[in-house]
Amino acid sequence: MKADTVTKAYVQDVNIFADIFNYYIYKGRQVIKPEQLTERDSTKIALPYGADGAVVPVQKFRDVQKLYTIMTDGKIEYVLYGVENQTEIHYAMPVKNYLYDALDYAGQVEEAAKSHRNEHKRGKKVGEAGGTQEKKKPSTGEFLSGFWREDRLLPSITVTIFFGSEPWDGPISLSDMMGVSDPAVLACMNDYQVHLIAPAQMTEEEIMTFQSSLREVLLFIKYSKDKEALRGVLERNKKRFGEMERRAVDVIQVITNSGIKYEEDEEVIDVCQALQEMQMEAERRGEQRGEQRGEQRGEQRGEFKKAKESVKNFYELGVEIETIAKGVGYPIETIKEWLGLD
Repeated sequence: MKADTVTKAYVQDVNIFADIFNYYIYKGRQVIKPEQLTERDSTKIALPYGADGAVVPVQKFRDVQKLYTIMTDGKIEYVLYGVENQTEIHYAMPVKNYLYDALDYAGQVEEAAKSHRNEHKRGKKVGEAGGTQEKKKPSTGEFLSGFWREDRLLPSITVTIFFGSEPWDGPISLSDMMGVSDPAVLACMNDYQVHLIAPAQMTEEEIMTFQSSLREVLLFIKYSKDKEALRGVLERNKKRFGEMERRAVDVIQVITNSGIKYEEDEEVIDVCQALQEMQMEAERRGEQRGEQRGEQRGEQRGEFKKAKESVKNFYELGVEIETIAKGVGYPIETIKEWLGLD
């Protein structure tokens, strides 16, 4: 399984997707409803704005390589980027996301202007009562910008989720990338923050805010390199870890390489039991290896004892020490030590 394929498929579920943005925007309050979300094409999206809410296609200027998905509830556009491991961190992420958001808003303004131009070409339009009404005559400023006073942009919120167990070591704001420390200069800058979810840098309490199985996924990733801490979090959340959905366990497995075993047709998996079985199997194999090493050491001790006895017998028969050493395969110094000749 490829990490990016597994994680992308997981977060594209509306329940997981809504959970991510409810966490980031509303601190876990269930404001965004999964049933209200619809997925958007990552290259073209129809957004309502302009004259009478005219719907026009918007060309997206977003990098689809790590773009997980875009969804909207008609009020806000939610954009989710993903990073699976430390080697894929984009160290210019603030600039990258800032540019995308700016181009997105610029595209909305352009499409609003296009919508108004199309309305102007059509001339008069039908009113709500079935009669006719004159189209609005824009002011000079509205005409020049193509964006009318009452037009509004659709907010675009981008969140980056990092599935790695290591801390995110890239910049998370535009100011982080600056080599300027003068507060007067920084005060004049418009900073840009990367909205980041990274389990290694979150407290357990923060992760517990999630309502979906993403909670267990992030907890497992956070503690995956600390066996004692992981054992503790599994015990404290035994019920939820005992009935995890298959796709969530797939994410855990592909990210942490934990070795959790489960059948192909299993849809609900007891992670605690799977790990216990893994531990028991490891202990059993350890015992077998221990027994094998014990047998080997026993054999070695037996051979060692026989060699010392042979050396003593040959020496008493008057055989030269050099010849004895060659015969038993031990150094002359060892033979002399055994015979007490040092």
